Amino acid sequence: MHTQSKFRLLVVRLGAMGDILHALPAVTALRQAHPGWVIDWVVEPRWRALLSADPGVHEPGARPKAQENLASGAEQAAEKLLPTQVPESFVTGHDFSRAASAATSSRALAPAECFSESEYPNRPFSVAGKALAFRPNPARPVVDGLYPAATREWRNSPLSRKTLHEIKELRRALKSGDYDAVIDFQGAVRSAVIGRMAGCQRLIGEAEPRERVARWLYTERVQTHGAHVIEQDVELASAVAGDDLKHVSPWLPVDPAAEAWVDGVLPRDANEVAVLINPGAGWGAKRWPVERYATVAQGLVDRGMRVLVNAGPGEEMLAGTIVRGAGGAATAVACNVEQLIALTRRVALAIAGDTGPLHLACALHRPVVGIYGPTDPSRNGPFGTRFKVLRSPESRRDHTRNAAPEAGLLTISPEVVLRAADELLAGEDAE
Repeated sequence: MHTQSKFRLLVVRLGAMGDILHALPAVTALRQAHPGWVIDWVVEPRWRALLSADPGVHEPGARPKAQENLASGAEQAAEKLLPTQVPESFVTGHDFSRAASAATSSRALAPAECFSESEYPNRPFSVAGKALAFRPNPARPVVDGLYPAATREWRNSPLSRKTLHEIKELRRALKSGDYDAVIDFQGAVRSAVIGRMAGCQRLIGEAEPRERVARWLYTERVQTHGAHVIEQDVELASAVAGDDLKHVSPWLPVDPAAEAWVDGVLPRDANEVAVLINPGAGWGAKRWPVERYATVAQGLVDRGMRVLVNAGPGEEMLAGTIVRGAGGAATAVACNVEQLIALTRRVALAIAGDTGPLHLACALHRPVVGIYGPTDPSRNGPFGTRFKVLRSPESRRDHTRNAAPEAGLLTISPEVVLRAADELLAGEDAE
């Protein structure tokens, strides 16, 4: 095991919101196991808020802004909002969630203020009763620095002066990081190439990455065995220092401004059960019909619940259809990533397809109803929380970007979704 106090690790994980959230438990486990390490992350700029609520932190070495203010407000909030470590016996797939439901059910519907100060003593910070020698920075509890890599934009204009300049600057910055190891959680050629830019002798990736060509860029290849991508990422992270890491709940940033904003949407003292619906999806084949979401929203309103609909970028019309279908009783909420984190922390339940906000709810220990079609929930499904996955036996794994909903997805009725929601809200175990 590496014992150097200033071991420097670079994490490469690009992609969508769910991709970042799937890697975050593994990196959180590394942070807990090695609090003295320097851990930096290469990330798409639009998802930096999943790792840092500090607008002054970009490249490693940048001076954090407003740190004094964060220490007084967000640090206190973090003592209540940073989750506890998952018991070591609860570590795999569906069995993990079934077993963990008993441990989390008492707090699953509790507002944040119900988490007592005794669970989060001021110093030293403790996790699941184990005292640690460090106290996470609530604004960026896992990473020390971030490198923005706008790879989506680069693909659109690969030879533009702006793209070439940004790639050159990224390479310069990565090489100056003097890293002891680089770990590629993406498993793609582009992420492996970015990892190579650091000039590090250790570039670690899976033996069977998502894009097979990427394996030839790695200096160390790790054979993973877990079914779920989170399990695979924990195995990959274990190889960095020879640790036997277990799945832990990821730490997400606490943003004081976002927490203040959500006070106006879901006041802490409100006596209501709030459900968050996310109707969007990465492509049409994964998207359950919006009219069915509207029926679910109406059913929840009839049960006396507060229904919020996440109106992500480009999904405003979907959210509007649901609000109208619920007779105006549901509320469409357009928010940035920081605000979505704060909002999700306070809801009693999330309902969504295989999309980033569903994985965010899981990361924040919110019970979820996952509506799945062509993607495989055993690999990309809910993990680490109480959940119900709804998927037709007719559905087969298929990542073709079709516009129309997959046929098996259409066999799932609103009544089935409402029944799953009722069971989770009643505290029943995952299936």
